[in-house]
Amino acid sequence: MVIATRRKTAAMLAIGDELLSGRTREANVHYLARWLTERGVALVEARIVGDDQGAIVAALNTLRERCDYVFTSGGIGPTHDDITAESVAAAFGVDVVEHPRAARMIRAWYESRGEAVTPARLRMARIPDGAELIDNPVSGAPGVRIGNVFVMAGVPRIFEGMLNAVDTVIERGAALHSRAATAWNLPESKLADALRDIQAAHAGVTIGSYPIEGDEKGVTVVARAEDAALAQAAIDAACEAMRALGVDPVLEDRRGDPRRDM
Repeated sequence: MVIATRRKTAAMLAIGDELLSGRTREANVHYLARWLTERGVALVEARIVGDDQGAIVAALNTLRERCDYVFTSGGIGPTHDDITAESVAAAFGVDVVEHPRAARMIRAWYESRGEAVTPARLRMARIPDGAELIDNPVSGAPGVRIGNVFVMAGVPRIFEGMLNAVDTVIERGAALHSRAATAWNLPESKLADALRDIQAAHAGVTIGSYPIEGDEKGVTVVARAEDAALAQAAIDAACEAMRALGVDPVLEDRRGDPRRDM
């Protein structure tokens, strides 16, 4: 495991017309954000584009120049509308080639299950020239890494399996410590002035305020910092502000389990 000397950044590019039409719910950004946070990498941007090569190339080139890592999901399957491999190759200015080891992996996967190795299935062995394979423990067909871009499947359980396969090549940064407190029956607007002052007084801490709607209304305040003590000090100040407004806050521990502030 390598520890980065500065905080690394990442972006997510989810690809597929089905995401933009609402037919499929995008779930990989949420998982990736938590996975990266645990490794001290900041997910700073997420985009969704359709199955359009020009849009994919433009988004990918922007993100890979801006961030240390880019993760794509979707569009590497066997059908005609899976164009991510071609689009990534175009972004890097290389050809698409059939990778011999990828083809062997795909053949072995389907033959072991007594299924035919069709031309459509072998299409998943086509990758940008010069890319490295990312093992797929779930369904056999590999993802690829080229430069700082990791090209992965859109199916969540396959995406997650591929993430595990690249775990050792992601440089770790300092982990972010998070502390949170919720005030029920307190409008966010009543806490706004106090939170502005608390943020100004706590350098190195990012403070977020999130209103809660529904049958029970309230506001959750989250303090994040690389130093756990700084995050705790900021959330303690937020709790004092909540009490000053007549509300007893509920704290959350690092697993997100609520516990009553004593």
